[in-house]
Amino acid sequence: MTTDKLLFTPGPLTTSLSVKEAMLRDLGSRDAEFLAVVHGIREKLLELGACPRSEYECVLMQGSGTFAIESVISSAIPPDGRLLVLVNGAYGRRIVQIARTHSIAVEVAEVAEDCKITAALAAERLAGGGVTHVAVVHCETTTGILNPIEEIGRVVSGAGAVYIVDAMSSFGAISLDLSASRVDLLISSANKCIEGVPGFGFVLARRSALEAAKGRARTLSLDLHAQWAGLEGDGQFRFTPPTHVLLAFDQALKELDQEGGVAGRGDRYRRNHLTLCRGMRNLGFEAYLAPEDQSYIITSFRYPPDPAFQFEEFYAKLSHLGFVIYPGKLTREYCFRIGTIGRFFPTDVERLLSAIHSVLSVMGVLNLIRCPDGD
Repeated sequence: MTTDKLLFTPGPLTTSLSVKEAMLRDLGSRDAEFLAVVHGIREKLLELGACPRSEYECVLMQGSGTFAIESVISSAIPPDGRLLVLVNGAYGRRIVQIARTHSIAVEVAEVAEDCKITAALAAERLAGGGVTHVAVVHCETTTGILNPIEEIGRVVSGAGAVYIVDAMSSFGAISLDLSASRVDLLISSANKCIEGVPGFGFVLARRSALEAAKGRARTLSLDLHAQWAGLEGDGQFRFTPPTHVLLAFDQALKELDQEGGVAGRGDRYRRNHLTLCRGMRNLGFEAYLAPEDQSYIITSFRYPPDPAFQFEEFYAKLSHLGFVIYPGKLTREYCFRIGTIGRFFPTDVERLLSAIHSVLSVMGVLNLIRCPDGD
């Protein structure tokens, strides 16, 4: 039996054996047992978002997280609507691309990738009127920067616009209160901080925003209102659900509870992150973001200023040793990324750091300062 590589990525993630084992059974999409699992997942996700049950609904959508984002963008905005996207990375730009693909009127307020989106920027762009919907990424995994969605939400709500938050890589590890943050539509995915496997995304939606989406969808399969209506009507997906993925996610939710919920999961990820940053500093690497702007989800590191460092070789050698990291996605600087979410612990991060030290030595990179377990 081969040993799985550890995935230091923003998803798909390393998952527990018990989550994998939950997929080793077959259930029909109309079986009462399966429908009960789907109902339980929807209720639990609302609880994790601190969503008042009287105001919010949970809609599950087949596909990757981007499918769920496209479902929201293509369903929630009316033909005469205008979307403002607050951008500081590739995933904000992807929302813009989705909107333009559907011929939705879109405005872009973009700042540098190492700068947080501010409420002041949102207020400035909303002052002129005409914007009906505002979208922002909570944790922009281009860099790992964390945007202040609560402060932005107050501005958006005050302007009377609908607030859309991409919480793909933060939900489940960073505490969120949708009602207090004035979020109308929040999107995340099964294979991020809840540590399930890829196959569906989910939307936590204010009921009024869902009801307003009726008849607005620009696609059949990504019709958010119709998906909700189907789940509410008979508990079933409109089209074939990812049954095994949902069984794995149900187990992942149980394991989240066992770890102490969002707070417990976030604490482990924070310890992973601190271990990583300390060790990478000792190896001579420089983090792209200022510490006060950095989340504990994923961290971008600049390439070392040594011509012996070639990322593709670095990546391949680490992968051969059983550690998978992630390429960079910045537009102006050469960086790579290391995620600290998934089913691993600080001791596993220390193993990664030792592997990085060994690989750099083999490559002849001269920026080594001391071993990763040094002070």
